[in-house]
Parts: sequence; structure tokens; C-alpha cells
Amino acid sequence: MREQLQAHLEKRVQQCVSNTGSTIHSCQKIEQKKAGLGIRSGEIIKAHAIGTIMAMDEEKEEIRSVKYNVHFKYLIKQKGLFHIEEEIETRTAEFYKGVLVEDKEINPFEKLTVEDNPLNEEEEPLERISYQYDRLKAVQYAERWWNSYNPAYKSFEVDCTNYISQCLHAGEAPMRGYPNRSQGWWMRNNNWSYSWTVANSLRWHLPGSRVGLRAKEVYSPEELLLGDVICYDFQGDGRFDHTTIVTAKDAFGMPLVNAHTTNSRMRYWAYEDSTAYTPNIKYKFFSIVDDE
Repeated sequence: MREQLQAHLEKRVQQCVSNTGSTIHSCQKIEQKKAGLGIRSGEIIKAHAIGTIMAMDEEKEEIRSVKYNVHFKYLIKQKGLFHIEEEIETRTAEFYKGVLVEDKEINPFEKLTVEDNPLNEEEEPLERISYQYDRLKAVQYAERWWNSYNPAYKSFEVDCTNYISQCLHAGEAPMRGYPNRSQGWWMRNNNWSYSWTVANSLRWHLPGSRVGLRAKEVYSPEELLLGDVICYDFQGDGRFDHTTIVTAKDAFGMPLVNAHTTNSRMRYWAYEDSTAYTPNIKYKFFSIVDDE
């Protein structure tokens, strides 16, 4: 049964990268991606998708629910330049008597509940921590671990900010504040600061920190450099939900980003093709600064 479902799902996801599957939600998502690329003088030259079953519920009354991942890979051309974009989408499908009757993406941010972010940077005097941010190392780390999890760190179901923090630390940004979870930026001894793992906390820590890891806010995405950070408030309600790292630039100098939770690499920064996207979305653009 598992092999039959695997074959069935792979056939369905392949329809998303052909001209025969325009009614599937994933295919609609690809159409959104194509439309966005068209505005930016880009096109998808080739696309590939592989479905992998993660879990199956017990069959009840001839109905079976399946949770599966789809690995999308796109070869994109823009003004004569090429790059590969990848994304891992988690979906659920329901079969009735072996026939697929429902197929939808899981929005990992829809029911997001996280610890609050009581940051307090003023309680104790801070010693200067000199460092120079190594953007190349941060990007190399982002590329190495975009679709896997470094066993040296704890991983989370909503892992986006934890992953970005690891990238920043790989770029030699120093941890500080242990063991106070509301101070600094750190992960140690199976414990961590709010700013290390919570998107809304990192959004406030970056411009508010006076020593160690800190950043200046810039006001347009093209001002960002490789290794810089974008924060996302999908609902526009003031609480930021997601964090990405700039790993490349497109032909117009706009950021392409890597991320966890919905694992992605070389994705266009605006996330307009995301299930979590809303017209109220707000962004914050942070450029990491050296502390010398």
C-alpha cells in the first residue's frame, strides 16, 4: 500500500511541473512563482518535484490520510543569469478507496505558538566583544544546512530563527548573555535565549543590541548584503513570525534567501508564493555590523 501511495503522490506532484496539473494547489503556487518571475524578467526553465511519504494514518472506513513532503527544484533564468531554487513543502493528502480526494499544503505558521520575548538588555553592564562578521562563512553554513539539521544544535518544529542564529554564529558572531534567557543571544547546555529561537525576539535584538551580535536597519531589500537578515510579519500585526538569511542576489540585485521551517534555498525574498503570505505582510531588513 505504501509503495502504491508513493507512486500515486509522485505522479501528482509531477503534474505540478507540467501543463496538466493547474488545478492542484501546489500548481497554483508555481503559477504565482511564474507570475512573479515574469514581472522581474525571469522564467522557470525547468522544474522537478519528488514526493516522499512521512506518515500514514490507519485506514478508517476506506479513508487514509497521508502526510508527505514535496521537494521542488527550479532552474530559473533571469536576464541571461541562471540559478537553482529549492523548497521542501509539507502537505497532507486524503485517499478514499485509493483515490486522492484532497491534497493541501500545511502552513507551519498558521497555529504558531512561541514563548514570549521579555528582552532585558539593561540589567547588567556589558563588556565589549570585538568581532568581524564573516559573511562567506555564514552563507556557506546556510547552504550546507538549508535542508538538514546540524546535530550540534537542538532543532525545533518551527526552526527558522534557530537556523538563522546558527548561520550568524558560523559567521563568527559571538554568543553572550548565558544563562539569562531574556538577555543576549546564545544557545548552550540544551538551553537558549529567546532571541536565538524566537523570530519576534531576534527582530528586536538585532537593532537593540549594543555589543556582540547587532545590526542596523536598512529600508530597502537591495541594500542588504550576503549574510544579512530579513524578518517577516505575515499578518502585519506587529509580531514577527519568520526569519531568513540572504545567500545570493538575483539579476536586479534583489535578495535570494535561505530558510528553515519551510526549508528553502535561493528563494525570492518577498515570499509572495508562500502559503503564509497575506496582503498585510511587513518586513524588516537588517544588515549585520562588525563590533571592532
